[in-house]
Amino acid sequence: MASHVLIPVDDSDRSTAALEFALEEHSSAKLTALHVIDPGDVYTATGLETGTLSNYERVRNEHETQAENLLETARRRAEDAGVELETEYVIGDVSETIVDFAEDRDVNHVVLGSHGRTGASRILLGSVAETVARRSPVPVTIVR
Repeated sequence: MASHVLIPVDDSDRSTAALEFALEEHSSAKLTALHVIDPGDVYTATGLETGTLSNYERVRNEHETQAENLLETARRRAEDAGVELETEYVIGDVSETIVDFAEDRDVNHVVLGSHGRTGASRILLGSVAETVARRSPVPVTIVR
């Protein structure tokens, strides 16, 4: 049985399903919800190439506030289930950051949601779940 489970979270229904699964199936483990802020999203939203550094700071702060709110919602879900949940957000490439976090924090299982895309949409859009599953040093459960 896993002793430290990482649950990457975003604002999708699949992410919520993964969190609920982890709370139910791994309630006795140390659980950590992680939200990764993609720096490309912050940079693109700022129009930094024509804007100012203050635009970047404002948009980054907005993304961080959204992350805090998302993680607070996750904490409340865990509390309602009677489970303790640690939370953290970081800025970085989403897939790479999840894998690195698992390696660096002695995580021994990852539970994450997947949209279940197939075919061209998966190739064009990529799949965080697939990349994490291929590169993770620990077992991964993908919830659809």
